[in-house]
Amino acid sequence: MTISIVTACFNCASTLQTALASVAAQKGVSIDYIVVDGASTDGTVEMLKAFQENLAASSRDDLSFRFISERDEGMYDAINKGIGMARGEFVGILNADDYLDGDDVIARVASYLRNQEQASLDCVFGNVRFVREFGGKTHRVCFARFWRPWMLQWGYMPPHPAIFIRKTRFADWGGYVPSRAEYRIAADYELLIRFFCRNRMSHRYIPVCTTVMRTGGVSTRDVDARRRLNSEIIKGNRANGYFCCWPMLLPKYLIKIWEVILPRLGLMK
Repeated sequence: MTISIVTACFNCASTLQTALASVAAQKGVSIDYIVVDGASTDGTVEMLKAFQENLAASSRDDLSFRFISERDEGMYDAINKGIGMARGEFVGILNADDYLDGDDVIARVASYLRNQEQASLDCVFGNVRFVREFGGKTHRVCFARFWRPWMLQWGYMPPHPAIFIRKTRFADWGGYVPSRAEYRIAADYELLIRFFCRNRMSHRYIPVCTTVMRTGGVSTRDVDARRRLNSEIIKGNRANGYFCCWPMLLPKYLIKIWEVILPRLGLMK
């Protein structure tokens, strides 16, 4: 089994190296890695070329790597391009400022998929943890064990970087709405409503923390960003035929408080 990982980036030279290194460190699994760059000017392209050359020199047969660098319509447009290039049976997204949580993460995901009835399983998802800086202590854990699709209507989604979806489902149900169109922050949320709820995508939770995310993402930087995120969540629900309004989004913040408490209790690493 081959799993594709897609990274979209633009002027991310300060963080991309850790993402690249975390993919290169994976063992015991066949990975198809695609990076879609938005014509960066900060040294990102040179970094990608060096990574490609080093990988070619290593003669590894378990990791293929390709990248393109061209102008796009934003992050979600870039992700769509990467999915279109993917050769794996399942596709996962690794943000340019995140990294995989250990060198056996993708092997564990692949092992679980091999042990399931693959023809009937379209998606698996695990957990992610948040840190303030690379290698730092866990600040928050998004623990998806008890997540259910109905929660999307109430503003709560499984951690997007811990989701692996069968590639053919993107052809069946469509990709991400480009970020410069209707959704600038929450196209991933809209896609999950469309896949999990409207199309009833078959899925399983796996007890694996797949990804480490740095805090300070675009959707949480300030009040205006959070307001826009919630507005797009409501829009995404309604566009797919599910009622949603601002008061329905309040309970998710109680869950997020609990996600901060978990690591302090020593319940999650």
